[in-house]
Order: sequence, then structure tokens, then C-alpha cells
Amino acid sequence: MKYRALPTLAMVIAIALHWAAGSAFAQSGDARILAAREALRTGDRNTLERLAAQREPHVLDEYVQYWLLLNRIARPDPAPVSDLAAFFARNPDSVMSERLRAAWLKRLANESRWQDFIREYAGLNRPDSEQQCLWWQARNATGDRTVPGEIAAQWAEEVDNHEACAPLFASLARNGSLPVDDVWWRLRRQVDSRNPDAAYTTASWLPAGHAPERAALRQAMTAPQAYLDRLPANFATQRPQRELALAALTRLARQDVPAAHARLARISDRLNHEERAYAHALLGFHGALSRLPLASDWYQAAGDVAMTPAQRAWRVRAALRNEDWPRVAAGIAALPASERNEAEWHYWLARSHAAQGRQAEAETLYRAIAGQPHFYGILAAEELGGAFLPPPEDEQPSATDRQRALADPAIARSLALYRLDLRTEAVREWLWGVRGKDRALLVAAAHLALEQGLYDRAINTAELADAQANFGIRFLMPFRDVIEPHVRQQGLDIAWVYGLMRQESRFVVPARSHAGAQGLMQVMPATGKWVAKQIGLPGYRQSMLNDPDTNVLLGTSYMRIILQDLDNHPVLASAGYNAGPGRARRWRDARPLEGAIYAETIPIDETRDYVKKVLANAVIYATLLDGKPHSLKARLGVVAPM
Repeated sequence: MKYRALPTLAMVIAIALHWAAGSAFAQSGDARILAAREALRTGDRNTLERLAAQREPHVLDEYVQYWLLLNRIARPDPAPVSDLAAFFARNPDSVMSERLRAAWLKRLANESRWQDFIREYAGLNRPDSEQQCLWWQARNATGDRTVPGEIAAQWAEEVDNHEACAPLFASLARNGSLPVDDVWWRLRRQVDSRNPDAAYTTASWLPAGHAPERAALRQAMTAPQAYLDRLPANFATQRPQRELALAALTRLARQDVPAAHARLARISDRLNHEERAYAHALLGFHGALSRLPLASDWYQAAGDVAMTPAQRAWRVRAALRNEDWPRVAAGIAALPASERNEAEWHYWLARSHAAQGRQAEAETLYRAIAGQPHFYGILAAEELGGAFLPPPEDEQPSATDRQRALADPAIARSLALYRLDLRTEAVREWLWGVRGKDRALLVAAAHLALEQGLYDRAINTAELADAQANFGIRFLMPFRDVIEPHVRQQGLDIAWVYGLMRQESRFVVPARSHAGAQGLMQVMPATGKWVAKQIGLPGYRQSMLNDPDTNVLLGTSYMRIILQDLDNHPVLASAGYNAGPGRARRWRDARPLEGAIYAETIPIDETRDYVKKVLANAVIYATLLDGKPHSLKARLGVVAPM
């Protein structure tokens, strides 16, 4: 994105004019739009005021007004109430109005203008977590007595709430509107997280006589083994001290599950039934993440104690890793219906039934998901003796539907924003434009995106239209002239390469992840430098990751290196590409393990989802490439022991 890096407004305008002159899709006034966006970035209100006064018949003209109003809301000047009202009236259903209203609501909250906040909040289409918190705060401040009940009903799901909720939650907890047990449950969940510092705040909400000392909580969380080894004999006489022991056990289990188990054995008789069960649940959870065979037994000792969704899911996976099919079935049966009905549990429950000789029950469950184009649907079809078959040709949009898509204001703005390389705003507009639309318009929009080279929008929009159709768009194969030579050179399976690339970048050339991975194959800078050295790429520098040819060269070379290093197994190599080959190697078992079970018990959520999608993608791509059915089970195979 070289244009964005330029420092001056004059240069931005000059480049925009030069670019627009050479583009068949350029529109008069593009430079003004880019100049206004740059003025917003730099906080140049005078330029924004001047450009906003120059109204032009441009599809993005309202963006100049929008950026000016965003700038004004952020300043301590008198609020632009009438101008905001006029903008909302002109743009009643737009992402601009949604985001502008959100900014305005934040200012109203900062000024404690709660009645105005409540009135304006009604215009939001999709409140986020911060706005939800502020809405509760506004209603509570204006005497709405239903707020505590609403929060109490959602309390278990609000552990990672926005910081805007903290003042209200603290007030409700301290005045007794939220039960003490619920506050402790929240604290336990926060202790068992990557960022446990939120637990200090929650602990401060407990009423006098119930709250642990901050210093003691800090010691339990930062030096858990030492804390547990120095527990006094009478520590269990009061709940805060028992909860501190549980907090220490939790933090220790995240580091060393066997050490936590040994210390639980020492103090178990001084905990009450619920506390012992909870401790065993956390041992089961972290034991399962560490692939310990005893994890399933610890879960068994936990009984029916309340668990988080992650703990419930890993109770099933712990039994699955041991291929203990009765416990797999029992764990799935214990899931709430909303979780139990997910495709993964349909499939594993069917496998459990089949392993125990209940073939008819298994087949009923397989049929419920068989043929769906995802990991479990493909596997279920194979269990029934079928396979993923070559799909029918994509449907073509009618001229009327194409015109409807082009005439949609949000889609039109999105295409204009893409043309100007304002990708963030373009994606927002596209997502707004396709929400709630009928299938025919979505298919037309997907084709429109494809024609413009917006591959990620084409894929996602076609999936939104129908996740079981239009495979030609949903499983695009662009850049073949770039990709195929490298695939042949590295001796890789092109279906696997496309399956991985689709998951990595959706074929967006300038894609960049939060972690810093870049390009079509999302190569990390450090990985790119290492691979370049391994293959002897002369003159390598990090900026070369933005070149599609170099990016694919480095990405496919890395795929070959880790594939060779990981038994030439595509499941291990896919996991290694995402999480690192060392982790993929450690996640194996001491015995041969079915590839599907290996994938299901990957302890990192992102990598587990990634591996399943990459391998399912590969089967679909292989089928599209040669027009013959392919087996996912064959690709998954068996993972050799470590």
C-alpha cells in the first residue's frame, strides 16, 4: 500500500490524479476523496471543511461529509447535532451512519448525556460490546430497574466484556445485585486465561469480608507452586483462602499439569465437593490440551460441575484422544443442545456409535451432515460409502440481478473505495451491502467481485448466498501462471497449495495479518528471511514479500521444507505451516493416531480450525481440478508416533 505511506497531502493528490488518469474506471473527483481521507488521518480540519464545501456528483461525496463529522465529534467544540441529524436523514441505511452514530454515542456517554444516548442508540443496527455496555449504563443512570436482571442473565457470557462495562458491573456487584457466587465464577474464568490481570478488578467487586487481599491473589497467580507449597494448615476455614488455592492450582495447571495434580492431592480433603470437582475439571481441561492420557479420568472425577464451553468440548476431545468411545458419547450427551448440534459432534457421536456396534444410529447421524462441503460433511459421506463428487457448474446471474447489485449504494461505494485503495472502508461497505440480501443478488454481487479481482469478496459473498453451491467462485484458482511453476518445482500437490492459500489470504495480494504475515501465502517476515537463506534467494529483503511471485516462491518452499521434515504428512505440515513445525511434531501421540483425531485434538483453536479447513479445501480443489471424487480420509491418513 505504497500510496498510504506518503507523508504529504500534495503528494497524495498528485499520485491520485496520475493513477486516475491511467485507470479505465477512474472518476472525476477521486483526488478530492483521497485528499479528504488523508486530512482525516492527519486531523486537518481546515482542509476537510474546504473539501466538504466543494460538493460534487461523486459516488463517495458523502464520505467527505462523514469524515468531517467524525473529525468534529472528536473535538471539544460544540456538538454538531443538526449536521448529524441531516447526515443520518440523507444516509438512513449506511455503514457511514452506523459508524458515525457510534462515535456520537461515545461522546454522549463521555458527557453523561444519558437521555440523548438512549434516544440515539435506537438508530443503531448492530451494537458492539462497548455500545451494549454504555446502553446498560445509560438506562441504569436514568432509573431503569430492569438492567441488573439483564446483566445477571448474561453474566456468564460477559467475562471478556468491554472496559466500558466495568463501572456498572462493579456497582451492581457491590450493592448485591449480582450474587457473590457469580462474581467468584467470573474471577475463576479470568484467572484461567492468557490475561489474568482482569481478575484483580473482579476481586475488588466482592463485598467486604469476601474479597481476597490483592497481594495474596497476585502471589497465587504469579508464583502458584510456591504459594501452594506454603499454604497454612487452616487455609480452608474461609472461602477467599480456598479460592486463592484454586487460583494457584489454575495458574500452575497452565504451566505444569502433573505438578498441579500432585498439589491438589495434598489439599483435596480440605476443599468442598464443588471446589474439588472444579479443580478436577480444570486439570482435565489443561491435561487434555497437553494431550495427557489421564485427562479423561480427571474429567470423570469432575462429574457434572459447571464448566465453560471450552472445558465441555475438551472433555469430549480428551476421550477421543484415548479412543474411549463410551466417554466420547457421554461427553457429547452432556453438551447443551446449542453445542451438541454442531457438525463436529454429530460426526464424532456417529463414530462413537459405530465403534460400539450401533451402526443404524451412526448412519442416521452421518446422513444428517453427509455431503455438506466441510470437513465433517465430507468425512460423514465417506463413512456412508460415498465421496465428495464434482459439483455442478456455477449459476450465472441474470442481467436484472447484475444491475440490482451494481445499483446497490453500498456495493457501488465499496467498488469505488477499492478503486482508490481504501480497502478498510471498502470491505465495510461491501459487508453492509450484502447483509440480508436475497440469493440472486448475492450471486450477482459475487460475480461482480470476481470480475473486479476482489477474490475475497467473491468467495465470501458466494458462500453467503449458498454454502453448497457455486464452487467455481467459492474455490477460485487465480494466479495459476504464478503458482503452478512453483508447485511443480517444489513437487507439491497443487490442490493442497490452493487449499492452504485460500485459507491464508483468500487470494488478496496485499493481505497482512495482525501478526505481520504478508501476501498470498501469509509468510511471516522472519520465516521469509529464513527460507530465502535456505533456498539461496539472492538480494532478499522483506519488501519482496509483497511481490506475488516471490511470496509464492517462499511459501511453497516453506511448505516443501516442513512437509519433508514432518513425515511427508499433509496434516502435520498444514499444522506446522500455521503454528510452527515444532508444535506440530509435539502434538503427535506415543502411538499411531488417526489423522482426523490428531486434527480434532490440536490444542490451539485457530490451528485446529485451520487444518480442518485446509484439508477439506484440498479435497474440493482436487475434485474441481480433475473432475473425479477424492478421499479426505486418505489425505488424513494415520499420524505416526513421536
